[in-house]
Amino acid sequence: MEPVIIVLIILVVLVFIALIKTIQVIPQASAAIVERFGRYTRTLNAGLNIVVPFIDTIRNRIDLREQVVPFPPQPVITQDNLVVNIDTVIYYQVTDARAATYEVASYIQAIEQLTVTTLRNIIGGMDLERTLTSREEINAALRGVLDEATGKWGIRVNRVELKAIEPPTSIQDSMEKQMRADRDKRAAILTAEGTRQAAILTAEGEKQSQILRAEGEAKAAALRAEGEAQAVRTVFEAIHAGDPDQKLLSYQYLQMLPKIAEGDANKLWIVPSEIGDALKGLSGAMGNFGAMGGGSGNSAGATERREKPSLD
Repeated sequence: MEPVIIVLIILVVLVFIALIKTIQVIPQASAAIVERFGRYTRTLNAGLNIVVPFIDTIRNRIDLREQVVPFPPQPVITQDNLVVNIDTVIYYQVTDARAATYEVASYIQAIEQLTVTTLRNIIGGMDLERTLTSREEINAALRGVLDEATGKWGIRVNRVELKAIEPPTSIQDSMEKQMRADRDKRAAILTAEGTRQAAILTAEGEKQSQILRAEGEAKAAALRAEGEAQAVRTVFEAIHAGDPDQKLLSYQYLQMLPKIAEGDANKLWIVPSEIGDALKGLSGAMGNFGAMGGGSGNSAGATERREKPSLD
């Protein structure tokens, strides 16, 4: 009985192992390559799959999701014989599991080497300045070459990015000095432009201020002249309305003489010829007035002298 039990146990174990090998569960976004006696049979897709145990074997399980692979810095020589280190990042996706398994031994290594050689070809036709400023152009050229070459491997290159471009240390120092000089130049230009604009605005302001001041002075002079003319007309009309004689006019002229004499510039007076007659008339009038005053004084004295003896 014991050998029979041992055989049964062995059969149960074999059946369990066969069931395990028969049922294959493939995760989503994955694929598996099945070989029968070393030859490709089929590709297992996501889900529950049945294979023949001990005859069919799983050769490779491949992730069909998009993969991101960073490559280490690669030294590349530019057209002007400068060595730069370039870091690249590749975004790829397996579209054909069978081709990725049988068309290339290691598609990751193949993509890396193809990226390095393509970069050297592209950068070799550019100088350093163009290399630093043409990332998009380099990415597009690199992606086109990789996508064309990896198509037969069942690989689709979605994106290629240059993570870093590092020129030599001496070139970096020179570039920093040049950038600093450019910034100083732009700052000096902006300062000069600001000073120029400020000077222009100041001159415009002074010009406008002088124009407004001149206009104000002109208007004030016009108003003063108009007022003086109106005053002269009023005085002239008043004089003519009062019908003055020659004596009154001579007296008014004498009153105006101090005002005419005001100022250091009044060194020469122009006296009209008619003023002589006026002064003669005025002197005659003053003489008569003096005579009248003297006569009244004498009569008063006489009266006073006449009154004194009567007091004694």
